[in-house]
Amino acid sequence: MGHVTVITDQAVTVPGRVEGARLLIDASHLEEATGWVRKAHGLCQDDVCVPVTDPESLEADGAVDVAALARVLGRRCVVEPGASIAAMALDAADRRGALDGLRAPDFTLPDLDGNLHRLSDTAGSKRLVVVFASWCGCRYDLPGWQALADELADDGLVVTAVALDDDPEEVRPFSRDLDMAVLIDRQHLLSELYAVSNVPTVVWIDEAGTIVRPNGLAFGTDTFADFTGVSSAPHLEAVRRWVLDGELPLDPADAAGAVADLTDNEIDARLHFRVGAEVRRQGDTEVAERHLRRAGELTPMDFSVRRAAMPLLGEDPFGQAFLDLYDEWQAIGAPYHGLPAEAG
Repeated sequence: MGHVTVITDQAVTVPGRVEGARLLIDASHLEEATGWVRKAHGLCQDDVCVPVTDPESLEADGAVDVAALARVLGRRCVVEPGASIAAMALDAADRRGALDGLRAPDFTLPDLDGNLHRLSDTAGSKRLVVVFASWCGCRYDLPGWQALADELADDGLVVTAVALDDDPEEVRPFSRDLDMAVLIDRQHLLSELYAVSNVPTVVWIDEAGTIVRPNGLAFGTDTFADFTGVSSAPHLEAVRRWVLDGELPLDPADAAGAVADLTDNEIDARLHFRVGAEVRRQGDTEVAERHLRRAGELTPMDFSVRRAAMPLLGEDPFGQAFLDLYDEWQAIGAPYHGLPAEAG
């Protein structure tokens, strides 16, 4: 038996095989690859069990079909049999819980040196999660977010920056001399968990894990204010009022459902992106390009897909291709999963 790679919140390579268009995981490695365990009454993870009504479609000769597993779990899946890779969507209930129920999904991501950090490690503090990228000018905002973190640290604010990037070394030059945690999200986990479609995006989370300000455009400095037309001051002042005076930026009834859920195409685009990025890491640039471009076709105005793919495709994310994309995006109303800057 050979090996296959399964991508969920991380990419895991386990014993398995490819049969035609099917990607099969050795059943004894199912939990390692996916977190799920096959039991007599179904597929189980912690205290959740999902019944399997058609076991023959799920299992074959001691192996589990990844696409069939995704169907049983009610998740979308993209399979690249030629590279022995499959990407399976995350639990949509976590994202809906964030967008509609304002419950911040926990996540675990590495910093630039590989040390793991969990969102829940900072429970008990007010938190800003600042989603940025090396392929965005917002990389120059990190000192501004560090200054805010320093200013309000004694009042209980923790700022965590998360880069939607493939290579920590692309991020490192912009994070030097920073004390706040700078994490790297190679699988664009937050893009799916929190429905992030552009950067910079900032989420406010209180001490108990409640989202008090959903995904929203915000800047830590005015470096690009002339280009974006957005000043950093209103948002930074709103953060201070929240931390120091407990003033909520939105009524909870207005915050719930303020950010639209991802469509099936947007989820599939994220899966194709993950497959393409992983295939590229393995050295197959032709197959990688096919998946990365398919991701862009599925969600052409999603910068977390289109612009993020540019450096992986050898394109300049600050060049004419980006400027053309930006103009097109502006012309159709700048669609975005998030609150506008004015809401801050």
